[in-house]
Amino acid sequence: MAKYTLTFSFFFLMFIYSPSISASTIHSNHQPINFQIELLHWKDVNQIIPKNSVFTVIDVETGKSFNVQRRAGSHHADVQPLTRKDTKLMKEIYHGHWSWRRRAILILAENRLLAASMHGMPHGSGALENGFPGHFCIHFAGSTTHRTERSDLSHQLMIMKAAGKIDDYLAGANPLQVADALLVFIKNGDKGLIHKVALTEKKNMKKQINKIDKIETLRWNRKDSIEDGANDLTITVPVELQMYIKESGRVNTKTSFQLIRISPLSPWKINIDDLISIINETQKEEKKK
Repeated sequence: MAKYTLTFSFFFLMFIYSPSISASTIHSNHQPINFQIELLHWKDVNQIIPKNSVFTVIDVETGKSFNVQRRAGSHHADVQPLTRKDTKLMKEIYHGHWSWRRRAILILAENRLLAASMHGMPHGSGALENGFPGHFCIHFAGSTTHRTERSDLSHQLMIMKAAGKIDDYLAGANPLQVADALLVFIKNGDKGLIHKVALTEKKNMKKQINKIDKIETLRWNRKDSIEDGANDLTITVPVELQMYIKESGRVNTKTSFQLIRISPLSPWKINIDDLISIINETQKEEKKK
């Protein structure tokens, strides 16, 4: 299985997101595997990957894969890397550091590809001799956290990315949903998704997004509703931010996101220049100390 999944990942990256290919099959141990990604509810996934089952995790961004075993979890899957080699591969995906950041993944189980999301932080107990100090969580559509029994937006947006549906979501999202999406993308360090919703008056968008990547942790509060008209082309969303900025430390601030669209039928975009200014000013103040 392990030998196969490495080969599979390369084929997956080359073909699965191609707009010209809706579905295809390859074979492993004489078993056909459907290239069609399935966005299944947790109630259905819970039957496909029962406790103690072994399956493969494929990271969408890098194509790297590793094997895991489900150990527990009633609202989502609590899993552990199967071996020390799998732990090493998972840590490589997280650039050598365990992290709570969510990542879009695919689950290869029973010859099916399931859209999912994982974080990369060991916690709780573990039972396998794998060098992984605990377990980590994998969420699917309809999953909730153990503590709050609520859906985790960071996971759910990564699930949409894995399923190839994030563009559809953003196209139909209202201003508050787009603001939340941008903050989730920043929190997860997903530069590709940030680029989908961000605007700047600066010349180099990539450079500005790299500055945003200095935000290591992020929490936010906003109003539950704002006044907006169906035909508005601009709107302001006030937010309170609690950030930890690399080389600067903790920052608590209030700002407003300016959202823009070119027509009532166009998707909303967010000007990130005010956020960049906060990061720049924070770094300047730190250098003066």
